[in-house]
Amino acid sequence: MLESRSEQKIRLSKKIKGNLKRNTALLVCTSLVFLGGTFGNLFNKPAQAAVGTHVVISEIYGGGGNSGSSYKNDYIELYNPTNSSVSLSGWSIQYASSTGAFSNITNLSGSIGAHQYILIKEASGGGGTIDLPTADVTGTINLSASSGKVALAKATTAVSGSADSNVVDFVGFGSANDSETTPVGTLSATTSVERKDNNGGTAQGQGNGWDTNNNANDFVNTSSIVPQNSSSTAEPSTETQTGTDNDHIGLGNPSGATSNTSNSNNYLMVKSQYDLSYNNSKHEPNWVSWHVGSSDLGSAARQDDFRADTTLPSGWYQVTASEFSGSGFDRGHMCPSADRTSTVANNSATFLMSNMIPQAPNNNEVTWANLEEYSRSLVTAGNELYVVSGGYGSGGTGSNGYKTTVGNGVVVPAKTWKVIVVLPNGNNDLSRVTASTRVIAVVLPNDQTTSSHPWSYYRVSVDSIESLTGYDFLSSVPANVQSAIEASVDNGPTN
Repeated sequence: MLESRSEQKIRLSKKIKGNLKRNTALLVCTSLVFLGGTFGNLFNKPAQAAVGTHVVISEIYGGGGNSGSSYKNDYIELYNPTNSSVSLSGWSIQYASSTGAFSNITNLSGSIGAHQYILIKEASGGGGTIDLPTADVTGTINLSASSGKVALAKATTAVSGSADSNVVDFVGFGSANDSETTPVGTLSATTSVERKDNNGGTAQGQGNGWDTNNNANDFVNTSSIVPQNSSSTAEPSTETQTGTDNDHIGLGNPSGATSNTSNSNNYLMVKSQYDLSYNNSKHEPNWVSWHVGSSDLGSAARQDDFRADTTLPSGWYQVTASEFSGSGFDRGHMCPSADRTSTVANNSATFLMSNMIPQAPNNNEVTWANLEEYSRSLVTAGNELYVVSGGYGSGGTGSNGYKTTVGNGVVVPAKTWKVIVVLPNGNNDLSRVTASTRVIAVVLPNDQTTSSHPWSYYRVSVDSIESLTGYDFLSSVPANVQSAIEASVDNGPTN
């Protein structure tokens, strides 16, 4: 029997667990939150949740046929995260503008198999170059390429909104006036909103069933648009999943970043090559996270095509390629160019300015670069890595002296940090992280003295970087394993 939305929320609330806190101060802060206060910080962590127990809206794309789009049509994708086929007879997909009423309806029929998808093809703006995969259902709804509301209903009559008893699932995006808790970010001709995988990450092949009844937490804005239909391979059930292999944030989202544009200083951006939390006030990433394995290393040349990231939300400042010029600071890659040499496109993606922070030359070109090279040597030796890096504080010393900002207010960090998890090549990565897994963590001063020591001199514990930044690294790893690997300082080989 289909659960009502109120029953779903009650069931989910019983499953929500608080994150483990490592010290008394954090426990006090947590107590204040649960007592109903509004105390918090910029980086509140998302609640842990279960995969949905009903058919969900898994992806929405409204830019079909618009200027700059690739696909010719808008589409809505459904996913069934349950272990049973579900009849869609008498159901419908409904659409309304961001502030309007539901009057656009596409009726559904047939059924959706366990762990399978349904692709619903909608209207076209007349442009685009790529046809969608064969649609399971075809409608005529013209979705907005920016903001709107989509409902999956167990009726063919118009629903009133997210609280309607016939609503099975509901998504508000952009400036929508109705949603599950908070809308997800704005769409564009080149981005969709996609539900997170069954583990709460962004891996392909892991289903799209993450459901906490909060659109901003459950979806990400992505430029990796991959429509799936009933002929797509069924994706695994939660009972058989053991990890989010190769997902850039498969081991955790350090700051609880979301793709809601109102979260402008902790905005989650999902790219094929890496994920990042963007800070619109600092005009740079808080952190960038990526997986690197042997398939990421190839023969593609360094592209050096530094450029603004045009996928930032509308109205946000886009740092230009020349902004660091004459400042005495390098355009310092977080995800390195040399970690993405499998294709020209993958290498080029590392030159987006959203992947850069101002780094002192002797930090970036010497000590930091040596650690990057050592990391890749671990990959060629038969390992795969999960890496996250960023900057901390304000004020560094480059080749032209001390600065707190460069260009149009891009913050110069006082320190740079990195965390590297080393795993032998294999599958089910999350389950293979143990108390003996090697984790390399470093904090480097962002100044010209950094090169006076090798990178190994700057090794610290993960716990110390958490204390410095306020982030929670490796949050998807079991708490007892986290405690062991985050407290120790790596003393392994360095070349």
